[in-house]
Formats: sequence, C-alpha cells, structure tokens
Amino acid sequence: MVVTGGSLGTWNWRRIVGNMFPLLIILSIIVLWAGITLESAEEMLEQYAILAVMVPTMVDMGGNLGAILSSRLSSRFHLGTTELDPSDRVLWANVLAILALGATIFTALAVGAYFLGIVIGSTLPLSDLLVISLVSGMSVAVIAILFSFAATYGSYRLGIDPDDTTIPIVTNVVDVFGMVIFIGVSALVVGF
Repeated sequence: MVVTGGSLGTWNWRRIVGNMFPLLIILSIIVLWAGITLESAEEMLEQYAILAVMVPTMVDMGGNLGAILSSRLSSRFHLGTTELDPSDRVLWANVLAILALGATIFTALAVGAYFLGIVIGSTLPLSDLLVISLVSGMSVAVIAILFSFAATYGSYRLGIDPDDTTIPIVTNVVDVFGMVIFIGVSALVVGF
C-alpha cells in the first residue's frame, strides 16, 4: 500500500488548491454554527466568566487532539503500514493515547480554571468545572477520533492526499461540535 507516484505521490499546488478551496468554503459555513452557538450563550458566559475563559482552550485542545491523530494516520497511510484494520493494535494504541491525553488536558483545564476563578471571583466549584471540562472534553475527543478516521480514510480512498484535508476538516468540525457540546454541558451543570 505504499504510494509512489500518482495523485498522492506528487506535490502540485493546483491540485491542493482545487481540493481545498471548496472544502474550506464549506467548513467556513459550518464554523458559523459555532459562532451562533457562542452568541446564544452570551448571558450564561457573562454570569459565569470562568466558562468564557475555558471556551478557547476547550475548542483548541479538541482540534489539536484530532490533528495529532490525523497526522499519525496520514503518516501510516503514506508509509503503507495501515489499512484501518480493527485488529491493528497500533491504531488502538493511538486512540487510547488520544483519550489519555484528552483526560489529562481537560482535567488540567478544570483545575486551572478553578484557581483562576478564585482570583477573579468565580462562583463555580471545582466539581462543576471538572464535570463540565471532562464531559465536554472527552466527548470532543471521541468526535475528533471519529472524524480523524473518517477524514483520513475518505481522503485516501478518494485519491486526495490526507495531509491536505484531514487537519482542516477535523479541526473545523471539532470546533463546531466542541462549542455546542461545551455550551450544552455547561448549561446543564450550572442550571442555566
């Protein structure tokens, strides 16, 4: 499955722009949903300012987790070391590593937000911040994993270099779902 020559083996800026431009237009429209969701939660974020502080990190880290996995999967495709076989132990090790990294990052986010909340006078307890951060973050991590696999495999099957498409797809989709999930979980936990 090693790719040599053909559409995946050569670098051509016209092909990259031709593949990416329509994709970026579609993804830009999708990301508007995250902005609309954020705007609709303005009152809650004003009342609980520490949640507003958590938003960029929550969304950014979800996209980063997806980008890490997408890059690893793309490299494995290019090297010919994977075909997305469910019995592939290295694939499962990558998935577990992303989940463990997510659990670590989102726990640290909650703890950091709690201590920052003490400084700025936030009224949310650590337990609420942990629930918000871990439920939202781990949900986003699972979505990032699913879309990493789908984008990488789909790109490869369509003859498009996964290096060109996976990270924009995964980070934009995770931004949207991350925002929607974070706002939804936050509203449920704080009773807004």
